[in-house]
Amino acid sequence: MNMNTLPVVALTLGDPAGIGPELIARLLADPATCAQANVVVAGDPWLWEDGQRIAGVKIASAAVATFADVRGRADTARPAFLALDTIRPDQTHRSQAEAAGGAAALGVLDACMDAALARHIDAICFAPLNKYALKLGGMKHEDELHHFAQHLGVTDYFCEFNTLEGLWTSRVSSHVPLKDAPKLISQPRIVAAAQLIYRSLQANGVPAPRVAVSALNPHGGDGGTCGREEIDIIAPAVAELVAKGFPVQGPFPADTIFLKARAGEFDAIVTMYHDQGQIALKLLGFSKGVTVQGGLPVPITTPAHGTAYDIAGLGRANVNATANAFAIACRMGRTYRENAAIAVPVPQWA
Repeated sequence: MNMNTLPVVALTLGDPAGIGPELIARLLADPATCAQANVVVAGDPWLWEDGQRIAGVKIASAAVATFADVRGRADTARPAFLALDTIRPDQTHRSQAEAAGGAAALGVLDACMDAALARHIDAICFAPLNKYALKLGGMKHEDELHHFAQHLGVTDYFCEFNTLEGLWTSRVSSHVPLKDAPKLISQPRIVAAAQLIYRSLQANGVPAPRVAVSALNPHGGDGGTCGREEIDIIAPAVAELVAKGFPVQGPFPADTIFLKARAGEFDAIVTMYHDQGQIALKLLGFSKGVTVQGGLPVPITTPAHGTAYDIAGLGRANVNATANAFAIACRMGRTYRENAAIAVPVPQWA
């Protein structure tokens, strides 16, 4: 693939106090990484050097002054590096969630999103963040996805996808207290979540995704004796999706749906709340999982694990999930570049 067809993918170093800088260094130590995309690393030079030191590697890169300089590079066999001044070494303390670190991570991500809006880059893959540090650093939303959506001007439905190799999950409710999750289960939200994950999987190279919808209650509600959400809300949503031409099945009891998926029956599962899908995916492969920010006008991915403060600076970070996140960003970034955008209009939040 030549430079004219490679997607431009921005990599960020994540929380300065975590394992992010080490992960990006390990990722780029593999020559196959830059064969997949025209890569630009964005971040503080001292932090990038520190990440390479921890990983025990030295990455040859080409300095660029702006994101606009990346797409036309003649040599994409090594990554570009865009120096940003967001945090000083004396403001960072290893393995600690701090305002300075959160503000720095947000600043780099905002710069990347601005570059995506200007069509200078085609996808973003960011190293792990710490939500507490982000909030200390000025994030006014419940999570980074909502920050991204506001920054990018998204008004339609968006949600976080978690993926493990060939299996993707989405959520009808996400980072809210469990007691509030049932209030967010509605037919329009289920329809929107299923449509979005279906189309996002198509952007990731799956022509006809097979999507299943999970039940909310134990045993799928047991015919209404253990809850009526399946009868009154979830089954009608599935019927609406089928009528619209989406090959969606369900609702299936949550304690068996992942057995079907593991057996290869489905490509995606729409879950009703955060841990319903997260526990299953992390048990199936914690070191491989990826989070995809769904419904945004540019592909944004990240490893599904966190900042791993307990091993930060020790040179022990596992790069598998980061490599998987980067691969998805490359595939979706190529689709984004070819089709102008991967976001599709779907019903707004109910």
